Amino acid sequence: MSESNPPSVTLAQGKLIGTHLEDTSPQPVEGFLGVRYALPPIGGRRFKPAEKTIPSNEMIDASKYGFAPPGKALIVSGPKLEQSEDCLTVNVFRPAGTTEPDKLPVAIYIYGGAYNRGSATGHNTASMLAWSEEPFIAVSFGYRIGALGFLPSSLSKKEGILNLGLRDQILLFEWVQDNIAKFGGDAGNVTLFGLSAGAHSIGHHILNYKPDSPQLFHRAILESGSPTSRAVRPYNAKVHEEQFQDFLKEVGCPSELPEREVFSFLRSLPSSIITDAQTAVFDKSNPSLRWAFQPVIDGDVIARKPLEAWNSELWNKVPIMTGYNSNEGTMYVDKQMSDPAQFRNFWQNLLPELSEADLDRIDHLYSDPSSNPDSPYVETRKGQGLGSQYKRIEAAYGHYAYVAPVRQTASFASQQGVPVYLYNWALPRTVVGRANHGDNMFYETFNSDITGLSEAQKELSGTLHAYLTSFITKGDPNAILGRYGQRPQWKTYAPNAKNVMKFGEDNEELIGGSSGPPAKLAEDKWAKEETEFWWSKVPISQLA
Repeated sequence: MSESNPPSVTLAQGKLIGTHLEDTSPQPVEGFLGVRYALPPIGGRRFKPAEKTIPSNEMIDASKYGFAPPGKALIVSGPKLEQSEDCLTVNVFRPAGTTEPDKLPVAIYIYGGAYNRGSATGHNTASMLAWSEEPFIAVSFGYRIGALGFLPSSLSKKEGILNLGLRDQILLFEWVQDNIAKFGGDAGNVTLFGLSAGAHSIGHHILNYKPDSPQLFHRAILESGSPTSRAVRPYNAKVHEEQFQDFLKEVGCPSELPEREVFSFLRSLPSSIITDAQTAVFDKSNPSLRWAFQPVIDGDVIARKPLEAWNSELWNKVPIMTGYNSNEGTMYVDKQMSDPAQFRNFWQNLLPELSEADLDRIDHLYSDPSSNPDSPYVETRKGQGLGSQYKRIEAAYGHYAYVAPVRQTASFASQQGVPVYLYNWALPRTVVGRANHGDNMFYETFNSDITGLSEAQKELSGTLHAYLTSFITKGDPNAILGRYGQRPQWKTYAPNAKNVMKFGEDNEELIGGSSGPPAKLAEDKWAKEETEFWWSKVPISQLA
């Protein structure tokens, strides 16, 4: 970064002095980094809804990123940030020379990480902006994760502190509405985009329909995520109450402490005790994938079961781009799984509400390679240390947790008249992971780590980048030409025309094969029976 001739913006909370970002050719980018959008949620404000900043006339140094939220370690390519509860800061990027009258489109990035890890710098937002054919304002920010952002229980409900991380996001959206014009952005032209937990979050905001509230966003990009992904249960579900008690034990909360004093006790503890406890509880839940510290149905931000919200037809009807990766489950499931009984036990543990008939159906849909030599899940990758059930469990979990829910978003939204653009990221990056969960994030920003791999990888990255930035700036992925010229027309998904844009499906260059075209439009008919089965099981993922 360079601080020569730093850009400045005057806002309600003072004058911001930003920085010029280097290595973001072809156009320079100005960054305003680490700006508070809420008061620090520390001390007496821990485990409470975030509060807006207090107006002042002070000069603010906006040349460095703020803290990352306390959470599990996450390996990313961006700047490594120190963790702190004081994490509610925002970063604004704009093309150098942008002024207030420009009124550029705005894109807000929400990071993922299972609501237990992640930070704003995991996504190279500045590169995505710098390489865009059309200008826009890009925003990234921190929000609370883990127990500090998502600690559901009956007591949390009484305290009014459910889904604090989602509430942080809403406060940030409001900050953008109040302030983005000063940076040259148009508050009436805002796209939310994010991956995994970021996409789940966006789904919840789409369904959070409040007709008397101002509109905070106008388009949405949900990457490998949906409001019906995995389990979204009531705040007082048995699993949440058990994890809450585990958390209290880990922090050393006295069992005899009156209920009314529990959160006062939690607010008095050193930050390290809180974060160590949330790590221990998450690690305990991780093998079963019944993750601790998740969004819950709270009667407010998530007012009702997501399936009910879709069916009500009362939701924020904005154009949607969404999609899934071909191998969503690879980073989560047991790579050494080799016994068919382990496969069945996995589903019994993850979703205890499944009946024996349901488990039989899963066994049938995902044919056991140990008893059926014609099963598509026969493991052929020799020398990789993979169990004979790995390919099977990877596909089944990926369909349940990501692929089927993404298709459900596309189905509901398109049936109710909203333009939907569906994609399938299919590029295999590694032999074991193949088209792994989150791989597309590195390609959409057109950064040098990807574009330097080969000309084919550069073209794939440029193609994806052009579609996304066209949707952000024009509301149509086909509207701008992009740096690689003509590309396939991305037609909308519809109940009678299930179009999907497939990226990198015929390119096996990174695993020793040949390269292929970057994208092609096709019919989305992959795993139809499996998808419909998982749709039928969504109601049990929303039970107490």
